[in-house]
Amino acid sequence: MVTGATRGIGKATALALAGSGWDVAVTGRTRRAGQGRDDSDTGAGRTLPGSLEETAALVRGSGRAALELVADLHDRPALVDAVGEVIAEWGGVDLLVNNAVDIGPGSMVPVLELTVGQMEAKLAANVVAPLILIQAVLPGMLERGGGIIVDLTSHTATADPPGPIGQGGWGLGYAASKAAFHRFAPLLAVELGERGVRAYNVDPGYVETERQQVNAGALGLVGHYSGAPPSVPAAAIAWLVDHPDDFENGQTVRAQKLALTHDLHPDWSQPS
Repeated sequence: MVTGATRGIGKATALALAGSGWDVAVTGRTRRAGQGRDDSDTGAGRTLPGSLEETAALVRGSGRAALELVADLHDRPALVDAVGEVIAEWGGVDLLVNNAVDIGPGSMVPVLELTVGQMEAKLAANVVAPLILIQAVLPGMLERGGGIIVDLTSHTATADPPGPIGQGGWGLGYAASKAAFHRFAPLLAVELGERGVRAYNVDPGYVETERQQVNAGALGLVGHYSGAPPSVPAAAIAWLVDHPDDFENGQTVRAQKLALTHDLHPDWSQPS
C-alpha cells in the first residue's frame, strides 16, 4: 500500500514495486486525470498531472494487481476504510509506504506568518494520519508474523537549513511535522521488531517531482540543490524491501546514496 501515489515519489514507488512483483494498492486525492490541483503556498491552484487511475493502469500493465483508493490525509475515516478495503480484497497489507504529505499552505512560510491552524494541519496530516494507517495495518502484520513499514522522511527533519525561506531554506511547519514523523520507524523497530515488524525511514533527498519543478523558482530553491528524478527513491525503496536484512531495523536509509552504491538507477547527476 503506497500513499500519495498519484504522482511524484509515490507513483514512481508503486511502479517500482510492481516491477519487483508486488501487487499495489494506491491512495491519493485525485482519482481521474485533470482533477488534481496544487494548493501549496505557491501552487496557485494549478492543475497537476497524475491520478490514481493512471498509476493503477501502469501497475496492471506491468502484470500486477492494483487497487485505487481515494483517501485524504485529513479524512481519518477514509484512511481506515482504505486499509479495510485492502484487507477485504487481498487479506492484508504486507508493506505500507507512508509517502503522502500535506501540501497545503504553511509548508514554506516564515515563522511569523505560520498560523496555528496551518501547523495543526501539518501535524494532523504528516504525523497523525500515518499513525492511523500504521495502527490499521499492524494487527494483520503481527498476526501473520511480520511486515514492513517504510516512512518517507526528509532532510528537513534532522538538518538546519542553509538559509531562510527563499534562500535555500524551508518552513518550520513542514520541518517540525517531518521531525515528529521521523521518530516512528526507530520506535516501531524497538517495540515490535521481535515480532517480525521491520520499519525504515527513507530520506529521498531533493527530488524534482512534477510539482517541485513548477514551484522551485517561487520557493527560492533553484541553484541551491541538484535534484534526482522520483524514480531514484522509488528504486531504492523497491530494493530495500526486497533486502530488509541488509539494514538495521529502524534505520534511516539515504535513497540517493543507496541507488548509486548499488547501481539501481542511471546516474542522474551526469548529462546523458
